[in-house]
Amino acid sequence: QVQLVESGGGLVQAGGSLRLSCTASGRTFSYYAMGWFRQAPGKEREFVAAISWSDGNTYYADSVKGRFTISRDNAKTTVYLQMNSLKPEDTAVYYCAADPGRRYTGSYYSSDYDYWGQGTQVTVSS
Repeated sequence: QVQLVESGGGLVQAGGSLRLSCTASGRTFSYYAMGWFRQAPGKEREFVAAISWSDGNTYYADSVKGRFTISRDNAKTTVYLQMNSLKPEDTAVYYCAADPGRRYTGSYYSSDYDYWGQGTQVTVSS
């Protein structure tokens, strides 16, 4: 099993920034893509960003492109989500997820991810 633990959520005013972290532990894989998803109250979980294991290929939802940046430190088994210019509509629980076996690409689809963190709340006030 792989355990994913997110941190860094909180309350911030519109226009502010937060950085989320997600650290993996437990069973190790040779390589795995990582993703961030979010779920707002009353809405379905949606894709935010993903990053490949190798080459640092990144993928973003249109709603966050230019404001959020995903990165990873494989040595620390940690993925980050830097969120700038936050908007009230970014308010949600943010989840990180791992997609073992995917090396050079990332995925937009939650069904591709086998392991999930418990989530961290991000609240953006207007």
